[in-house]
Amino acid sequence: MPENTLQNTDFIFDKSLSFRGKAEKVYKFQRQNSPLYHTFSDHFSQPDSESFDPYSIPLLPIRAFKEAEVIVQNRKPELLFKSSGTGSSNRSRHLVADADLYRKSIITEFTRYFDLSNSAILAYTPGYNENRHSSLIWMLNYLISKSGSDFSQFLPVGEPIDPALVQQIADKGEALILFGAAFGLMDVIEMGDAHLPAGSVIIETGGMKTHRREMTKHELRHGLAEGFQIPSENIHSEYGMCELLSQCYSIGSEWFKTPPWVDVTIRDPEDSTRICKPGEEGKIGIIDLANIYSCPFILTDDRGIVNEDGLFRVVGRWDSAELRGCNFLIDSD
Repeated sequence: MPENTLQNTDFIFDKSLSFRGKAEKVYKFQRQNSPLYHTFSDHFSQPDSESFDPYSIPLLPIRAFKEAEVIVQNRKPELLFKSSGTGSSNRSRHLVADADLYRKSIITEFTRYFDLSNSAILAYTPGYNENRHSSLIWMLNYLISKSGSDFSQFLPVGEPIDPALVQQIADKGEALILFGAAFGLMDVIEMGDAHLPAGSVIIETGGMKTHRREMTKHELRHGLAEGFQIPSENIHSEYGMCELLSQCYSIGSEWFKTPPWVDVTIRDPEDSTRICKPGEEGKIGIIDLANIYSCPFILTDDRGIVNEDGLFRVVGRWDSAELRGCNFLIDSD
């Protein structure tokens, strides 16, 4: 019988190992232990075992997380994440078999860019708070628990940031990290004085639509910098979703960099096996090795491009959410 667990998953985060080698190990594990992914990938040519190429790994359409239980056989979930939405039938469900993997993925990539030891995290997440299965809320709770500040907290929704709290953080000599939904942060600015101390940073989680109009990423960055009175290079973005256990960050720009255990390509929406050239729009394809117990190989419905340096940018969503050829995913032999 295939082994449905690994004695040690630390290899995923081991920088001394090649991404190709790690991806090959995870791919073989998925083929052996995930009937869903095995059935799906059988419809494609398999990577050459002699010269394994991660880019030839078939990517599972993200809709599968709405239509089936995406988890390796004989594993029970420790966590359940659901995408945002009002209905129960149209929400993605991510069954997380190993919560420690998620914790390690979160902290490893976050501390690559930000110092938790002397920072206060203030989280403003309207819309997410109502989703008790939100992966973003879980992640922020974890980061708040790992921060070295007594002031780290979720901010009350619909209220301006308390200037006294901001002053307490500054008086303590701690850096301030304001983490929140894009439209919510713009609303905070309109509530009143939103001036932040010098050196503060903002991490926005996406969501261009405000209650009034849609904004471009450029307009958002300019608005946040002007409203909170901090330099635009202190405005960062986080890219993640309930179906992934890893996050990507764009630091002071609109271009995201992947963690070492994640790879992003842009795929032709009509042929997911074709990788688009730099500058060519397509669907964002993700290999997230931390997803080893669900599915690490995902074709999203996000529209994106990559540049010559391999950084990627999110430019919207595809109008059609229907993914052809998905129904067989839930069929069993």
